[in-house]
Amino acid sequence: MINMYDLVCFSHLRWDFIYQRPQHLLSRCARERRVFFVEEPTFGSGTARLDVSARAADGVTVAVPRLPEGLDEGEVDAAQRALVDELFREHRIEDAVLWYLTPMAMSFTRHLRPRAVAYDCMDELSAFRGAPPAVKTLEADLLRRADVVFTGGHSLFEMKRNQHHNIHPFPSSVDTAHFARARSLTSDPDDQAPIPHPRVGFFGVIDERMDLDLLAEVADERPDLQLVMLGPVVKIDPALLPRRPNLHWLGQKPYSQLPEYIAGWDVAMLPFARNESTRFISPTKTPEYLAAGKPVVSTSIRDVVRPYGESRLARIADTPAEFIAAIDEALREDAEARVRQADAMLARTSWDRTWSRMNELLDASAGLYAARCSASSPPLAPLSPTDETAGVE
Repeated sequence: MINMYDLVCFSHLRWDFIYQRPQHLLSRCARERRVFFVEEPTFGSGTARLDVSARAADGVTVAVPRLPEGLDEGEVDAAQRALVDELFREHRIEDAVLWYLTPMAMSFTRHLRPRAVAYDCMDELSAFRGAPPAVKTLEADLLRRADVVFTGGHSLFEMKRNQHHNIHPFPSSVDTAHFARARSLTSDPDDQAPIPHPRVGFFGVIDERMDLDLLAEVADERPDLQLVMLGPVVKIDPALLPRRPNLHWLGQKPYSQLPEYIAGWDVAMLPFARNESTRFISPTKTPEYLAAGKPVVSTSIRDVVRPYGESRLARIADTPAEFIAAIDEALREDAEARVRQADAMLARTSWDRTWSRMNELLDASAGLYAARCSASSPPLAPLSPTDETAGVE
């Protein structure tokens, strides 16, 4: 029998925020082992405690440190260390792999002695607005300790490939069946139904990565185009969002409802700014838009240009005039031919397949790869950094 370890993830993201890469991967991990998801602390009154809740829907146990206000940095680290030790003790976590989404957790977890350490480097966090000054130093510590490193895209892999001996690119994948529902849905959600066509939509976090000037200028130049924006506004003042009659900010929607909204769009867009915070992003929503059957218009984000722009599954445009022209082209295109091409590309990827490959690398780092291979049929080979199909994972 294979000695199955637990997985403990340290995250800068909330499990119940946006359903994205960590949720897709770790919910699959939880099908065969215990998964604990430790969030960043919240601050309030009372003594330090750990709120632990099991999520029956996805099998993940979420732990949220609740800390008293007024602690200095050293006291925050000490409190989190004590709460992590409590988590391990109370849940009898004796054989574990640590999965880091944030290097900041290194400051209170160095004392742990896991079976292995994995770093899922989703983004270049040091480039984000408000990034802690210590993030680069702690990431260097994490890279020295990690047994395996995953990156959220190819551009990020290319930037970090010489920083670790066992690093692998795993760009965003897609739950095709979930988003393909948009192709057959005909009813509109109540808040979108009154918006006329043509509609150009976006869903995702609305933060410093969004090109608000581009949105405003497109809305001004083409009042007939209705720009639909779904998602929470974070790290920027909502008062800075441009307000136009044809620019609709509908707020955050549950992952389960996204196909209902996308079904009513004519074009899907990625209006990202070109700055340090977007230099290495690999937007999950690109393949999700394609799975929904929608044409895509994006600014020149490197991991969208390759492979989607190069294969003509996404139109790339940066200026307002170019963006409008690309939208008009998308509205006139042969949708059937584009959907066939997109489906052929998406057939080579899924979150199940991505997790399977990552899990092999994780097991190899944990010393269980040979045991798994002998106990089941031969697994998929890990992604090669030069594998061209890796660009659509």
